[in-house]
Amino acid sequence: MQQIDKIVFGDNQFFGINHMSEEKAQQLAEKFYDIDTIYRVYDVAFETGIRAVMLNSNERAGDICNHFRENKSKYQDINWYPSIPYPHKYANLVAEKGIFGTINELLFKDTSAKDIFGMIAKGGIAIVSKDTIRMMQMLIDFEMKMFRDLNIKALFLQNIVTDLLLGYDIKEYFYEYCEYIRKKYEVLPGLITMNLPLLINKLKEWNIKEVVICSAFNKIGYIMSPSVASYIETAKNNNPDEYQIMAMSTLASGAIPVKEAYDFINQQYIQSVVFGASGKGHIEETMKLIKL
Repeated sequence: MQQIDKIVFGDNQFFGINHMSEEKAQQLAEKFYDIDTIYRVYDVAFETGIRAVMLNSNERAGDICNHFRENKSKYQDINWYPSIPYPHKYANLVAEKGIFGTINELLFKDTSAKDIFGMIAKGGIAIVSKDTIRMMQMLIDFEMKMFRDLNIKALFLQNIVTDLLLGYDIKEYFYEYCEYIRKKYEVLPGLITMNLPLLINKLKEWNIKEVVICSAFNKIGYIMSPSVASYIETAKNNNPDEYQIMAMSTLASGAIPVKEAYDFINQQYIQSVVFGASGKGHIEETMKLIKL
């Protein structure tokens, strides 16, 4: 199993996301309204030694990917960890363009005639047969167009989808998702979840291995189900050759001081940390504290 990067730079700060404070979220949204400000923070992060980024496929992600493609020689050693889909993007598209306009946007924008015919064939079969696996593959293909020609290490399925399918105990979708990602895109399949112990247990039961799992991991149990103790035990007993664990929300949206947060994280049996920061000092401090 290919090893993932130990430190990954996240993107929540760029898009006004803070689960603890609406005021902080608004401040971040205003700070990064100018997309050039985002590019400057990326450059600061890379100067500190970070070589991997996680990016949600939201409305601004396309511009960010274009920037990296247009400056490929400068960023050629950066690894990517996209997460899909971004539900708000689809809701906004439907509100703006209607359902048929949204389908047109997703299917045909920046798509060659050959690919269009392939999508129609796959989509037609899916609709006629109600084959949701093919529909899932089409959605993955739509999203992956944005990340074309970038050095992708793992592709993550957002927790809103992962945990819904996990709740329904559906093996088929997890198996088909992971297989499709491996075979078509030749990258590691990734799953984001708010219930790390249950997901790993089910993947073991279903014999689905070599998966990267990203989950909140912090000392106060913020968005961790069912408990901090269960996460610690699951990580301790985990085989990283089967499931690599990437910790997110390590600071619990600012509720835990940085040093205290990473003193805890450094004691855990995890393989990677994804964190977001908007300033040079915070980035440098975090890099020094993470000791995986």
